[in-house]
Amino acid sequence: MDEHDRPGWFTRLVSRRTVLATGTAGLAVPAALALGPASSRHAASAQTGVVKKVTLYAEALPDNQYGYGLAPGQATIPGPVLEIYEGDTLEVTLVNNTDRRMSIHPHGVDYGVESDGSPLNASFNNPGETRTYTWRSREMVATAGRRLMPGNAGYWHYHDHAMGTDHGSLGIARGLYGALVVRRRGDILPDKQFTVVFNEMTINNRVAPDTPMFEANLGQRVEWVAIGHGNQFHTFHLHAHRWADNRTGMLEGLSDPSQVIDNKDLNPGSSFGFQVMAGEGVGPGAWMYHCHVQSHSETGMSGIFLVRNADGTMPPGAQEAIDRFRGHDHGAAAGRGPARGHGQHQHSPSR
Repeated sequence: MDEHDRPGWFTRLVSRRTVLATGTAGLAVPAALALGPASSRHAASAQTGVVKKVTLYAEALPDNQYGYGLAPGQATIPGPVLEIYEGDTLEVTLVNNTDRRMSIHPHGVDYGVESDGSPLNASFNNPGETRTYTWRSREMVATAGRRLMPGNAGYWHYHDHAMGTDHGSLGIARGLYGALVVRRRGDILPDKQFTVVFNEMTINNRVAPDTPMFEANLGQRVEWVAIGHGNQFHTFHLHAHRWADNRTGMLEGLSDPSQVIDNKDLNPGSSFGFQVMAGEGVGPGAWMYHCHVQSHSETGMSGIFLVRNADGTMPPGAQEAIDRFRGHDHGAAAGRGPARGHGQHQHSPSR
């Protein structure tokens, strides 16, 4: 019997980084249910057309920032990754535990004006208010006159659209954003998943050396979700790893025309994702990820992707590289102190 056919296989895929609500229609989903660590040979599998539910809590964080979380006191920047499969509906109940008007607005899925998350459609949460937003998805279908109508599968994102102004610029600047992944059945599930948000001149509302440090063991399948916010134009570069410039980052055959890249534009409102095998062909070590606009990288838009040995131990030279990174003069010449995000769950290496 395939592992995916065994009772309880899905509930074992648990991660606090990733949320895939998987109940049947009308059934509330546990906050921790997730697509977490999974063997790279596994393919996504789920029911078709189920209604999935998740509750998010918007909260104030130190340094005048805000975040979304799966339970009171658990808000993070970025917020938790929300995942569904094409054909599913996601009901997001947003609890506004702040003293500011705010909302949640998705990219890449279908929704009515009442779930738009914008003041234009009177779709937002007042202070202390709870509101449910309904997001739908569909699979691609063949139609007359066209080969295929696209579905919703992709690496998308969600964010506030109401705090501070009628466009929600303050909420985004202060950390109210997160990743939204719509899987296609058959997609390969990752062992690790990371969210990188270039927001103005920060990464996840932080600047180096306080940017997230992402970790994986040699050979693990790692999924990156990259999101752009703010007003600056950026590029995302990952050292020593490359991916196909398509929906998944993987080539789908010998004739797949997708360009293989290691650098891609990441501009306000854009998002993309891809999977790589950690350290494949290059080995373990402390590898940089950063904005390749040089003035941005110089002033703090850089971080470390730590690839440990296959057994989880630290490779030679990696700790020294980390210490050098922490000692670099990131942005001091530009007169900027670091922006510090809060509640991060993706940045602390163990020595």
